[in-house]
Amino acid sequence: MSRNPVPEPSSARTAPLRADARRNRQLVLQAARSAFEEAGLGVPLGEIARRAGVGAGTVYRHFPSKEALFRATVVDRVRLFTDTARELADAAEPGPVFFRYLASVVRLSARNKGLCDALEASAEGRFDPSPGVERDFREALDVLLTRAQLAGAVRRDVTLDDVLALLLGCLSMEQRRGAHEEPGRMTALVCDALRPGRNVTKLPPRAPVRRNETGCPVCGAKLPAARTGRPARYCGGACRQKAHRDRLRERSSR
Repeated sequence: MSRNPVPEPSSARTAPLRADARRNRQLVLQAARSAFEEAGLGVPLGEIARRAGVGAGTVYRHFPSKEALFRATVVDRVRLFTDTARELADAAEPGPVFFRYLASVVRLSARNKGLCDALEASAEGRFDPSPGVERDFREALDVLLTRAQLAGAVRRDVTLDDVLALLLGCLSMEQRRGAHEEPGRMTALVCDALRPGRNVTKLPPRAPVRRNETGCPVCGAKLPAARTGRPARYCGGACRQKAHRDRLRERSSR
């Protein structure tokens, strides 16, 4: 018999530690969401730890930097927007559904300073929440846009990039509106610019996208180098279909 027997693993002994770690991580995330929502990326990490009721070391054990924690809170919100868009993909009346969705994204994002900071930085190339998360959101929003266009509720010469740019514009205007102005007023005006009509201004043609052998022309993801044969033009089937839909929209608007 061994003089120093190795103790058998005890689930009762290890489970509470795992549960505590999960609980602390959730506390940190919840505190970070509210702190970033109020103050954006400028909030000190110590303030987040204080709100969570944990030490700074506990925060660093789960998130190596404040940017990693900020990224996690942004990804969580963008995934929520993506899931909502996917749930609406087969809804009746795609036109009204599309416009209500845009208005709700602006309304919820305008209240969240951290999310606004992230979206603006992402548009300028200074912040990347997650390539997969951003791609999923774009694809889900593009489905809503395409269905609204096929239903005749949105003008055919509008692209997904146009809609994303207008979303950022709405966020900026909502944040800067005066105290006497009703929320959603600017968003309603922008949504009207997306509707078809006889008197709308014809958009100038978009510059042709030059083929880039190292990056996907739709999402910008890096393309693997081709060992043999012709190099891939898109990173996958989703971006290939997106480019095909864009070409169809462009032809129908001529």
